[in-house]
Amino acid sequence: DPLEVIDKYGADALRMTLITGNAPGNDMRFYWERVENSRNFANKVWNASRFIMMNIEKASDLSGVTEDQLTLADKWILSKVNTLSKDVTENLDKYELGIALQKVYDFIWEEFCDWYIEMAKVRLWKAEEDPKAAGEALWTLRTVLTEGLKLLHPFMPFITEEIYCTLLPEEDSIMISQWPVYTEERSFPEAEKAVEGFKEAVRGIRNTRTE
Repeated sequence: DPLEVIDKYGADALRMTLITGNAPGNDMRFYWERVENSRNFANKVWNASRFIMMNIEKASDLSGVTEDQLTLADKWILSKVNTLSKDVTENLDKYELGIALQKVYDFIWEEFCDWYIEMAKVRLWKAEEDPKAAGEALWTLRTVLTEGLKLLHPFMPFITEEIYCTLLPEEDSIMISQWPVYTEERSFPEAEKAVEGFKEAVRGIRNTRTE
């Protein structure tokens, strides 16, 4: 019963479960574990957003930040979400909903939450010593979160609307906001290459430590 699933896990979790790994014409088995995974993803997005907004509330005005001041990590995540917007748009145009959602899921969970937010925390912890660096990190966090929410909105409309309107109270609704569009100005291949090399080094260290 869909209403039972919604009552237990939320409409967004049900929508995500029905789209993830699905293709037109395919029959799909229903598993409660898949709905739980979708609910966990919603919690991940919610908690990451709360962390970002909590730090923005304590920060000064971020309007003076320009992209030429940003670090390699900042440019890397901006370049990633820029490419993601192009890929997801192409998938949606072809009605490849499951593929589009998987790309958004992987970006938000792995690239944004597991890597970039952890990188940015160092500058946020030192906000009193270097407010400029913390402001640049927060500007990037807010910008990428905003773009990520827009790309996730067709699949999980309720949580994205709530977060978006709280993050940007001057906006009326995420439903009428501009859809993310790929631009050459936000493409930073050198930053991507440098950060991917850093990530490989970290993975190698973790694997060696585990062994």
